[in-house]
Amino acid sequence: MDFAFDAHTEELRAKLLAFMDEYVYPAEAVAEEQRAQLASPWDTPAVVEELKAEARRQGLWNLFLPDAEHGAGLTNLQYAPLAEITGRSPQLAPTATNCAAPDTGNMEVLAQFADEQQKKQWLEPLLAGEIRSAFAMTEPDVASSDATNITTLIERDGDEYVITGRKWYISGAMNPDCKIFIVMGKTDPDGEDIRRQQSMVLVPRDTPGVTVRRAMRVFGYEDHYHGGHAEVIFDHARVPVSNLIGEEGGGFAIAQARLGPGRIHHCMRLIGMAERAIELMCRRAVSRTAFGKALAQQGVVHNWIADARVTVEQLRLLVLKTAWLMDTVGNKGAHTEIQAIKIATPRAVVDIIDRAIQLHGAGGVSQDFPLAELYAGARTLMIADGPDEVHQRSLARRELKKYL
Repeated sequence: MDFAFDAHTEELRAKLLAFMDEYVYPAEAVAEEQRAQLASPWDTPAVVEELKAEARRQGLWNLFLPDAEHGAGLTNLQYAPLAEITGRSPQLAPTATNCAAPDTGNMEVLAQFADEQQKKQWLEPLLAGEIRSAFAMTEPDVASSDATNITTLIERDGDEYVITGRKWYISGAMNPDCKIFIVMGKTDPDGEDIRRQQSMVLVPRDTPGVTVRRAMRVFGYEDHYHGGHAEVIFDHARVPVSNLIGEEGGGFAIAQARLGPGRIHHCMRLIGMAERAIELMCRRAVSRTAFGKALAQQGVVHNWIADARVTVEQLRLLVLKTAWLMDTVGNKGAHTEIQAIKIATPRAVVDIIDRAIQLHGAGGVSQDFPLAELYAGARTLMIADGPDEVHQRSLARRELKKYL
């Protein structure tokens, strides 16, 4: 594996770093001020649309999608360092570049599995950043970390599917620009193959029977920039059979295809979050004095900063190796590494952000610094896309098979 990025990646990195310095970081405070003046906290601040227009003008748009017909045509290895950079401002940069979850995963699903009419109706406006979307899988009444447990029903009635179920923590659903849900439910709940019971259908937000009931909080945050995390009720919502993505029984396989690249994206953005925390930790350490000397002269602070740097360098190499494997041997061939980064990265980044919070004292848990919100986001990723324990179980079983 070559440790140097190719010339195209380096060019994009340079452009993206400049975009962050010139536009994104200055917009963070502006966005907060504008949001306070909005009629609804779920509306998008004007500065976000300005960032999107500038990113698109500069060619920093849809960087995540390897399909050159629809996206930038980058490999996972090329996109990984760019995702890291956007992770330094997770509230603004991913949205500004049209690389924000859950839209990224949904666009990947549509690009790979949707028919031409579905692509025209939903993928094209998503790629243009004209609408947002949500992925409805998680349910409150079952352990939906095991996707075979989901209870939402997708029942065929003539030329329509009838969707009935309750979902929650459906990211992006509070945003009024969220126009489409990809809903995972069971079309064959009694089927012998538990991995062929599920299907995915496209459900427009304005479908009768669809109710966005409330915003779920994450450590007290409503996560407005992400479009919130909603509880959504599907009460006999009807959609045409043509809204099925792929084939009946293909939902589980589609979900697995969606989650592989998504985990790379999350982990690289997490590394960017850790880098932001380290930067804030260092700036705080050299600017504050306690007990007669700068915090930067305290031995424990040295240890925190050194450990953070070592950890980030290790994580980055593991994630880049995983991205390279996904490009060369596919998601299945990189399965062990995908699980490894999903286990290792969030927990390590949580620890780094936690130490940065400690160094900032009361400021660390305040709204005056991004650390508390970074912590909430990083800690949530120990649950999202499958809790750590699920990945540990699968990875351990794969490892043990070598000795059985």
